Amino acid sequence: MSNKPTLHTSISPALLNLYDISNSVVVIIDVFRATSTIASALYNGARCVIPVDSVPKAIEISRNIGGIAAGERDGMIAEGLSHGNSPLEYPREFIENKTLVLTTTNGTRLLQMALDKNADTIISGSFPNLDAVCEYLVKAGKNVIMGCAGWKDRFNLEDTLFAGAVIHEVKKHFTVHCDSSLMAETLYDKYKNKLIDFAPKLTHYHRLVERFGLIEDIRYCLTPNLANVLPLYADGKLVAQ
Repeated sequence: MSNKPTLHTSISPALLNLYDISNSVVVIIDVFRATSTIASALYNGARCVIPVDSVPKAIEISRNIGGIAAGERDGMIAEGLSHGNSPLEYPREFIENKTLVLTTTNGTRLLQMALDKNADTIISGSFPNLDAVCEYLVKAGKNVIMGCAGWKDRFNLEDTLFAGAVIHEVKKHFTVHCDSSLMAETLYDKYKNKLIDFAPKLTHYHRLVERFGLIEDIRYCLTPNLANVLPLYADGKLVAQ
């Protein structure tokens, strides 16, 4: 028997309850765009990111602490908020030393689910912080659940591709007997050198690019290590390690 920790991939929040996350590191993955935005804001000097599951909560908390309330519903800046869920909205000159209070359709909801299910450790990952995630998982030496946020509980490819990218890098340190992880890595292996070219096939790409023209966001979200920090969740907030 191998004494390596295990690694599994949950390809939808609707499947998270099938995994024992109480002694695992859960990686929250929402490539387009929540976890890319979290990495971007922290990399550019945000003090922390407070993920919340509703717009009124985001407004209330940011008002109380002098933070920036931000987020989206169905890809658009949520009503009542002045900032959205774009990693390009948070350059250093804007976000440094500030607190971002973020609510999104999929990513922040999945994080709340992981909390409710007593996840041991929660981090967030996307291509812009790929290496930081991989290094952390290898060092931590704990069981890992790659948690894909998907879209309203439906499977999506970009989150699964990121799970595959991580598995590709770390698999020799883990026991991986998990078909969704195998699928994720197989897909990533096939498209790893042409992620940007592959993107137009993705449903979420159409949602973001055809409706809102967010092509630069997509490029950012699929480019490895542009914002190589490790967002770790503790005491209600994500902080760069």
